[in-house]
Amino acid sequence: MKFKGNVALITGASRGIGAEIAYSLSLKGITILINYSKSEESAVEIAQRIRREGGNCDIVKFDVSNYDEVESAVKDIANKYKKIDYLVNNAGVTKDNLILRMTKDEISEVLDINLKGAINCCKHVSRYMVKNKFGVIVNISSVVGLMGNAGQVNYAASKAGLIGLTKSLARELGSRNIRVNAVAPGYIETEMTEKLNVLQRKALMSNLVIKRLGKPEDVANVVEFLLSEEASYITGEVINISGGLYI
Repeated sequence: MKFKGNVALITGASRGIGAEIAYSLSLKGITILINYSKSEESAVEIAQRIRREGGNCDIVKFDVSNYDEVESAVKDIANKYKKIDYLVNNAGVTKDNLILRMTKDEISEVLDINLKGAINCCKHVSRYMVKNKFGVIVNISSVVGLMGNAGQVNYAASKAGLIGLTKSLARELGSRNIRVNAVAPGYIETEMTEKLNVLQRKALMSNLVIKRLGKPEDVANVVEFLLSEEASYITGEVINISGGLYI
């Protein structure tokens, strides 16, 4: 695949899907900015993995839910690299509970990081994309944002919000040569799915058309495509990566 730009900011890139996206893009010669807020050790590990393969990367610590932190960090990145070509809004958390038991903090934290965090990053990164008349943004939503899920009202709402963000921003920025798309992963082999017990895993598998959990690489491959020039006429779209969980 061909890439017009060579600097990418990946939020929440220290583990799981974000780390795999960072690694995959680094193999294409793209300089990766690995964002994290708490997992410094994991961020260092993915940076070392990228560098062992001859890739270029930097580690940037900031809390995506903090407007001022994002503004400052993005400004520093733009000053150092002179541009930000690609933004992947991957940072996210889950705080699952039934709505009757869900606490104020469980609501606020999930919405602040998953949705407000992506808006903060789009706000501050897009100004540099507009200045350079080029950019691609990919938001990591979820199949739960499309179909809903009991016990995940906060998470589903945040991921559905990312879809609205994607479509609206695509309309705003399209004339500036900036594309905005989203992917909606289903159940992917990460730390979260590792906690499923045998019965939970069996129940999940019964709802999948493709009888396996997704891998972080399955998501990274689609994100890589959406960032590439091969997807230069695609914007405002949401690609479901769920093994047929939601059709």
